Amino acid sequence: MTILLDRPGATDADRERRADLVGRAAKLVPTLARNAARTEDDRRVVEENIAAIDEAGLFSIMRPSRFGGMQTDFRTKLEVSRELARGCGSTAWVTTLMNVCSWFTGLWPEQAQVDVWGETPDARVAGVLAPTGSAREVDGGWIVSGRWGWASGSAHSQWALVGLPLTDADGNPVDQGMVLIPMSDITIEDTWFVAGMRGTASNTLVADGVFVPTHRYLSVGPAIVGANPSDEALYRSAFVPVAALVLAGPQLGMAQAALDLVVDKAPKRSISYTFYDTQVGAPTVQLAVAKAASLIDSAHLHAYRAAAEIDELAAGGEYPDYDVRARMRMDTGVAVTYAREAIRTLVSAHGASSFAESSPLQRIWRDSETASRHAVVNPEISTEIYGKALLGIRGDVTALV
Repeated sequence: MTILLDRPGATDADRERRADLVGRAAKLVPTLARNAARTEDDRRVVEENIAAIDEAGLFSIMRPSRFGGMQTDFRTKLEVSRELARGCGSTAWVTTLMNVCSWFTGLWPEQAQVDVWGETPDARVAGVLAPTGSAREVDGGWIVSGRWGWASGSAHSQWALVGLPLTDADGNPVDQGMVLIPMSDITIEDTWFVAGMRGTASNTLVADGVFVPTHRYLSVGPAIVGANPSDEALYRSAFVPVAALVLAGPQLGMAQAALDLVVDKAPKRSISYTFYDTQVGAPTVQLAVAKAASLIDSAHLHAYRAAAEIDELAAGGEYPDYDVRARMRMDTGVAVTYAREAIRTLVSAHGASSFAESSPLQRIWRDSETASRHAVVNPEISTEIYGKALLGIRGDVTALV
């Protein structure tokens, strides 16, 4: 099997644009880091961060070009998310989720996209795929009600994307899909009280009898298997692998931030109750940073392989079969697990002061531990799916492959 780390069809212009966007994100890291504690305390990303990311054009990377977006590939998406996470995990997570919701919106019919971006090209979308709502069919659409948690980025979005089942007159399920609703028609309930990723404002969306026209409904089943063809490569990308892989980007950046911090502080820190004047001379620290760096490298390699496959297949008009999609989920789970393990290793090497409230390490650790439990990237479920696929067992764990 050939292992790709970037799609072969990527041009010099593609890579130059990627480098430019990643460079824009890197320039924001000091600002995001300075605001990280306040973002956590406020339980939402501070507006200075949102404005800076918007001004840098980084909310537009998944938006269709016909609405002023950059319509980049997923390798670029990962790298931008990673860079932002070096400054603040919550800010990177919110940006990642709003960007992927722009990608989801790009799967809808043209009229729905016009509703979202026609008059407001810089509109942002937050979303929850879980089908926890309900819909009653009426003339021209549906009346939608429900509660959807956890909606990362909802504090900074103008539209919401939410999942719901469709039923017949007898209440029997006939389809599962997503609808687009203006945030002005939705109430946000303050429910996000958590140990990590506190700044994401991933609160609960509540709709009570909201009318949604037919063209703003998208069936999920066809999207999962690539039955919603598009003339644009980005929107031909594999649905579930995309939904999972984007969540690895912040993990890569937080792990790198932890490594950079520990390496920077090691020459200035001793190891209590030992003869080591600095951590630099201690084999235990040397081994720890080597292990962590290698884990972070491995996490990047797995994530980049999945991104390269997604991008290359989409560019060629191909949709990955079940087994390939299972491997992409596995790559995502491995990347998240390695990044998390690297952070754990670095926290231990740095010492008990890692858990001082003034230390960015404790926030990185909490953010990673929380975000890595997202159901779509669940490493254990991803491993089960991939192992079964290798043994010829398919489709008995989840539809999200």
